Amino acid sequence: MTQSVEPVLRVRGISKSLSGKAILKDCSMDVARGELKVLIGPSGAGKSTLLQCINCLIPPDAGEIWLENEKLAMHDRTSLCAFRAQVGMIFQDFNLFDHMTAEENVAIALRKVRGMSAHDAHRRAQEELGRVGLGRRASLYPAQLSGGQKQRVAIARALAMDPKVILLDEPTSALDPELVGEVLAVIRDLSRGGMTMIMATHQMDFARALAHEILFMERGVIIERGTPAALLAPGAGTRTQAFCTSLLDMGGAGEPL
Repeated sequence: MTQSVEPVLRVRGISKSLSGKAILKDCSMDVARGELKVLIGPSGAGKSTLLQCINCLIPPDAGEIWLENEKLAMHDRTSLCAFRAQVGMIFQDFNLFDHMTAEENVAIALRKVRGMSAHDAHRRAQEELGRVGLGRRASLYPAQLSGGQKQRVAIARALAMDPKVILLDEPTSALDPELVGEVLAVIRDLSRGGMTMIMATHQMDFARALAHEILFMERGVIIERGTPAALLAPGAGTRTQAFCTSLLDMGGAGEPL
């Protein structure tokens, strides 16, 4: 159950074309506080583009975004920076600074964006690294960390900013299979702790167990939405259920929790 029926994030009519091709078409959703929305669908469906449009890393051609009843002024730099400070983004490929330790990667935004002192920023970084099980790896550089550990550093970096929402763009897709579980375990704990999240993933066991709502995307359109129980029930006849069956047939349904 969600903690509140009032949406913390509202996305309305997001559309985007690239090189004359429609990538997203009129995508909308409401995300309640404490809710985990899961985006699924075939590769090229527009999941990553939608997440990047929500954070305005790719500016949408049309649509509106509201965070806690405040409309985002997408073309106002001050408004956009304030929005991004409250909406964390976790990428497929970690996006860590190679020349910085794990602790420094987490602390830098606290210093540059929040204006924290170096002492306070590093103390907070240590806390967040401990939260994702990396307290003893704080002094290591990305080259010394596994893929799963790098992704957990990226999650700690987002958490340190006290985000209202976290966007996760297939956070396990770049990981070796044996490392997927450690990242999903962190996301599971965040969800159970009430973090508001939108996550694109092919980890269907995870989605079935934890998603409050699944949104199935195809060719830039959200064509189905509903609870896992409704969309993934045996014999449901949904496009979502058929897609998940095809993943199972290919052995790609993801690691069970």
